[in-house]
Amino acid sequence: MFRPGALRLRGFPLRGSPGRLRSVCGREGEENPPLPAETRWKDRAETVIIGGGCVGVSLAYHLAKAGMKDVVLLEKSELTAGSTWHAAGLTTYFHPGINLKKIHYDSIKLYEKLEEETGQVVGFHQPGSIRIATTPVRVDEFKYQMTRAGWHATEQYIIEPEKIQEMFPLLNMNKILAGLYNPGDGHIDPYSLTMALAAGARKYGALLKYPAPVTSLKPRSDGTWDVETPQGSMRANRIVNAAGFWAREVGKMIGLEHPLIPVQHQYVVTSTIPEVKALKRELPVLRDLEGSYYLRQERDGLLFGPYESQEKMKVQDSWVTSGVPPGFGKELFESDLDRIMEHVEAAMEMVPVLKKADIINIVNGPITYSPDILPMVGPHQGVRNYWVAIGFGYGIIHAGGVGKYLSDWILHGEPPFDLIELDPNRYGKWTTTQYTEAKARESYGFNNIVGYPKEERFAGRPTQRVSGLYETLESKCSMGFHAGWEQPHWFYQPGQDTGYRPSFRRTNWFDPVGSEYKQVMQRVGVIDLSPFGKFNIKGQDSIRLLDHLFANVIPKVGFTNISHMLTPKGQVYAELTVSHQSPGEFLLITGSGSELHDLRWIEEEAVKGGYDVEIKNITDELGVLGVAGPHARKVLQKLTSEDLSDDVFKFLQTKSLKVSNIPVSAIRISYTGELGWELYHRREDSAALYDIIMNAGQKEGIDNFGTYAMNALRLEKAFRAWGSEMNCDTNPLEAGLGYFVKLNKPADFIGKQALKQIKAKGLKRRLVCLTLATDDVDPEGNESIWYDDKVVGNTTSGSYSYSIQKSLAFAYVPVELSKVGQEVEVELLGKNYSATVIQEPLVLTEPIRNQLQKKGGKDKI
Repeated sequence: MFRPGALRLRGFPLRGSPGRLRSVCGREGEENPPLPAETRWKDRAETVIIGGGCVGVSLAYHLAKAGMKDVVLLEKSELTAGSTWHAAGLTTYFHPGINLKKIHYDSIKLYEKLEEETGQVVGFHQPGSIRIATTPVRVDEFKYQMTRAGWHATEQYIIEPEKIQEMFPLLNMNKILAGLYNPGDGHIDPYSLTMALAAGARKYGALLKYPAPVTSLKPRSDGTWDVETPQGSMRANRIVNAAGFWAREVGKMIGLEHPLIPVQHQYVVTSTIPEVKALKRELPVLRDLEGSYYLRQERDGLLFGPYESQEKMKVQDSWVTSGVPPGFGKELFESDLDRIMEHVEAAMEMVPVLKKADIINIVNGPITYSPDILPMVGPHQGVRNYWVAIGFGYGIIHAGGVGKYLSDWILHGEPPFDLIELDPNRYGKWTTTQYTEAKARESYGFNNIVGYPKEERFAGRPTQRVSGLYETLESKCSMGFHAGWEQPHWFYQPGQDTGYRPSFRRTNWFDPVGSEYKQVMQRVGVIDLSPFGKFNIKGQDSIRLLDHLFANVIPKVGFTNISHMLTPKGQVYAELTVSHQSPGEFLLITGSGSELHDLRWIEEEAVKGGYDVEIKNITDELGVLGVAGPHARKVLQKLTSEDLSDDVFKFLQTKSLKVSNIPVSAIRISYTGELGWELYHRREDSAALYDIIMNAGQKEGIDNFGTYAMNALRLEKAFRAWGSEMNCDTNPLEAGLGYFVKLNKPADFIGKQALKQIKAKGLKRRLVCLTLATDDVDPEGNESIWYDDKVVGNTTSGSYSYSIQKSLAFAYVPVELSKVGQEVEVELLGKNYSATVIQEPLVLTEPIRNQLQKKGGKDKI
């Protein structure tokens, strides 16, 4: 099977039987004997954690250390059973996302001190890691990632080939162009890590009980749970599902279908390699992104693990259909070297000493993937006091940080920082098993592909969650994926390049988006906004509930406003539009990505306060069309008997009316900042409504526009976006949202007292609007802001401004650098561009222009 001189097998069958090993590589784990199970039992617990892998044990450790009494962990067999015990144990500060960098940072900082704190060996090695670039586009990706590193605590550098060879002398340097280097990265023994966390958890008073498989979970009317095991039952104030690849079974006990798929991941361990043994210091962990594998030193040999393509990788389908085999704990799957041979050969070309090495171990174990490869962490919508920490494809590096993050959230009632990308509520009923498997295959196979801005992945699409316009529009535009929905990003123009062409620079959508921008500014455009999250709230306590939830006042009947839900510490948990449709009945609208995130918070507060309200999620029932531009009124007036004139249908007013006999709830509002309406209607009426409007607007030159153009329009109007300019890391005052926060309203809304203290102390930073002249690249958000050769802040979002033909960005900077005219620099793809703080908005909104025109003529606009 192997060509001459190739990597040889020794002492391990090519297709081995499942084996039971404690430390698959003979690592430091052997020095830590298994901790004995405790014999005591508790009838009551504050928190019950289900699952004794590294994530569950980390949460037990953090909760107990923070002072929570009655923390109980229940493990069905023994600690580390499942995926933890056979993990390769890689630890890295790097993550392409912004918020998860904090999780990685907290994990590594914990692991560095854990041995000293607990007296347990953890086997932590920190030789650093290098991601290698062998193509120019990889170098661009490294530069793109570097722009996001400057304002974080972790060290990260781009290094030249000479430095790479000095650090990893066994490399074939022929193709290497650059490296992304993270000092402090490395690997840890997963078994030892878990035992140290367990020792710490016990030290601080947690009870770790095993074997204690959970056989039943029963919710009680007061929000507590009855947790049943063969050893007895336990009453818990909350439960946390941290059950790894058994998490689906735990979810099914309470009627939830968690979208998780077990995937087979293989890695190979070699025997002693003389050239490795001769090294004076440990090699850094290597990640060959084009070869799609990681490689690190394992004693005097090497360990490397590939990620196969989605066509070759193996999903454990039988576990999805029939459940995990009851006795599966510390077993492995049969190895299959044929499946990974192309990666083996790539590794041998990059690290030639592998050609003469012997294999002593092939580990093929289950890891759990969610559709987007990210775990699900936090409280679950629709079930009281049920939390999850599941779906970890990289559980070792996430365990420490996630344990701390969840512990802080549980103890303090709000997340310690924004991490919505891990929200379990990003999935919904549209997330079928077929979708989950297709996405898990894609995510595994795409593990090391280039990560572009505005990335789209197409497996499993479309879901059942398509708007009534999907069939009409799909061939005319590039669709984006938003919480299961397909939504037009930009529309194809005749003769222009179509399709998905990702790039770090301006690409094929740039000119079409400019045309759509002009369409809305000069004529009239239509956009499908159906992915909005939509809730109906009514009942005798509806006004009291919303007054408690929102920092803004409650709008009068027939009107709409923009309102924010704050956390107890005064951070922005959510932004919604609130429409008072009839006395005591409200329509709440939020972004597609925060639908269940916001609904969970509203439902929890309603139950906690005993409010008599009815809350209904009507997201899938309603379609939404946005009509915007100077001719929007002219087009819509042809189709309705309702007077749409400015004096009768005012800005932020809402009315029920008919558009050519189709009932709609019309709100005079538009995220473009131009004259416009959002038309809420039955989803089945979307296609007919769209056709009617498009036909009526032919004389006015009506056309489509997508979300890319809307983003450019909203940035020019200085409209903030939740998830970018505001989230759980920001307060509304620094975000420039003071207009929407009524500190003098009678209701003691959540976060009010904290916000008063923030205001009294004064702000340390502010959100500003920047213009910058670039070449062929525009800010996306999260780039570093430089001043006086130091990183002083970060962008939050950006775009090209088609009105001034420059780049435009929002950014947080220190208060002393927030004055209009201040010069700073924005880092984009390895180059710093001069930027200027401007008076916002760059372009006045239509209502403001209208007011000024009435007051004093065009000279004031």
